[in-house]
Amino acid sequence: MNENLQPTDREIQHLLQRMSACRVAVIGDVMLDEYLIGPVQRISPEAPVPVLEIEHEECNLGGAANVASCLSALGADVRLVGVVGNDSAADKLREKLLAVGVEAAPLVAVAGRPTTCKTRIVARHQQLVRLDRETRSPIEGETAGRVIEEATAAARWADVVILSDYAKGVLTEDVCQAVIRAAADRPVVVDPKALPWERYRGATLVKPNRDEMQRYLGTDVDSDERAAAAAQRLADDLDLAHALVTRSADGMTSVSRAAGRWRTEHVRARRRELVDVTGAGDVTSAVLALALAAGAPVGRAMWLANLAAGVKVEKFGAAAVSPAEIMAAANSGRREKRLTRSEVAAWAAERRAQGKRVVFTNGCFDLLHVGHVQYLEDSRRLGDALIVGLNADESVRRLKGPARPVQAEEDRAQILASLATVDAVTVFTEDTPFELIRAIRPDVITKGKDYQNKQAVVGWDLVESWGGTVELIEFVAGRSTTELIRKAA
Repeated sequence: MNENLQPTDREIQHLLQRMSACRVAVIGDVMLDEYLIGPVQRISPEAPVPVLEIEHEECNLGGAANVASCLSALGADVRLVGVVGNDSAADKLREKLLAVGVEAAPLVAVAGRPTTCKTRIVARHQQLVRLDRETRSPIEGETAGRVIEEATAAARWADVVILSDYAKGVLTEDVCQAVIRAAADRPVVVDPKALPWERYRGATLVKPNRDEMQRYLGTDVDSDERAAAAAQRLADDLDLAHALVTRSADGMTSVSRAAGRWRTEHVRARRRELVDVTGAGDVTSAVLALALAAGAPVGRAMWLANLAAGVKVEKFGAAAVSPAEIMAAANSGRREKRLTRSEVAAWAAERRAQGKRVVFTNGCFDLLHVGHVQYLEDSRRLGDALIVGLNADESVRRLKGPARPVQAEEDRAQILASLATVDAVTVFTEDTPFELIRAIRPDVITKGKDYQNKQAVVGWDLVESWGGTVELIEFVAGRSTTELIRKAA
């Protein structure tokens, strides 16, 4: 497993810019989500049911239409192919698509088949009941022919294709296979629903959630190892280059074929204030597909999609996520790397329990330079997670003199947390990190080779007492904070 997938701010910005230049074809089940919202203050005299006093009505895009909306919010050029009825719901849906900048001309109107519409009755964010108007029967005949014609044309136009299946009958085997063939060497990302999944054979990546994966396998997917094994089984069964399982609060797991072997990667879900999970899968599909189209590797695309999904669940309804919100969440995630001593000790214990190798290093890191960056990268390569113990300002003054540090501990900590190689940062006030090492119990301590031997490193005896090691790392010649300060002066 590799959790160190987080890009730098600059990398995220560049990736988001490339994503905004992509063309995307979305083929699948379009829906309209209606909300009737108000308070419940009494029970009906006609029957023992609550009376909702409607204060507000909302009408939003759902299903594949919401995926298209999410893509448009990220700046992409989108064509949406699906089936609607000749009804007022279809008119509302087209109006909404036009408002978010999605081309809806490829939508196929079918007489006698209603536009899928879900009406939710909501009292103070609590859903009371949902009313569905829909047809789930697979499309066929002339309707299927028209959908295939529009879908294959859209696939040839696009940089990436999303098959958004909500089990409403549009994504038949004929439609899916026609799109996959038309896409040729373009990525095809599938958000699956109803079995069987043979219809997705040959796609680039299929993205079931944990419940869908468990139904496919008939067994639980309740650990990292089982999620990875399940994803490999799915990729083998359907001849996929990649498979990804979204696991709610447990994050996401992906597998990819690489040089005849499987590469498995995992990202943890961020702690978020959960408001509404509706549409989180649509946001994930949109970001994942766009990142792949923009040239990101699967692990990096998954990291970004996981971040965006975390932003979505803090919003009510099937809401889109903007590039600015993704950047803000990335910065928030860096702040989440800042841990107290008790928090970092628990964090390290959790990773050791998962079989991961925890690396610890410490220092003042006053003016971060290339020597520091190389040192931290070399430290991170020695394990699965890197914790940096940062000397507090008062500690630096005692060690370096009253003119140091140049930068306050808050700034130094934030800069360190912005590095993808650093997994956690904790500040200590003592002159040495001995007590911090005792609390963290790392598997590896790293220091620079200015130390003549490992026994000169603070905490060497502690780490060796529980089977760990001390590693001395070569410094980059001619790079030091003292030299930077001298030159600046």
